[in-house]
Amino acid sequence: MGNSQKCDLCAKPATVHLTQIVNNQIHKLDLCEKCAAEKGVTDPNGFSLADLLVKSSDSSDKAGELLVCENCGFTQKDFKKTGRLGCPECYVYFAPLIDPVLRTMHKGDTHMGKVPEGAIERKVFHERIHHLEESLQASIKAERYEDAARLRDELLEVREAMAAKSISL
Repeated sequence: MGNSQKCDLCAKPATVHLTQIVNNQIHKLDLCEKCAAEKGVTDPNGFSLADLLVKSSDSSDKAGELLVCENCGFTQKDFKKTGRLGCPECYVYFAPLIDPVLRTMHKGDTHMGKVPEGAIERKVFHERIHHLEESLQASIKAERYEDAARLRDELLEVREAMAAKSISL
């Protein structure tokens, strides 16, 4: 056999090897069967590499247990167990827990990737419609009815163009 590695926790022969890349740095973890089972690595529903790599104290777990989603009743314990949140509102209630993890796992918490096809065009249409609606209301308020009629017609043309391209509001 080749180069046998030792468990990072107990020095027995490692059979489970985990790798995580954070901020262009590779973090490797080698565990034996027993330590992997104790850490929940063999349970796909209960394992979180972030929990394993980040040494959290018991006091932080107790403080985190105070975080409960008022919408669905999901707790931090539920989040750690499943690795998922219970409802969309959980993102608001668990933000103090999630945001720091995301910042350490990624280069930030703002999307910097590719934009879905059509998203830019949809945004341009929405901005144009918003501008035309505001201008239309201002023209009506100022009793500039000829301008209001022109803006109304232009607004209809933009909406028809959106419909022709199958872009929804």
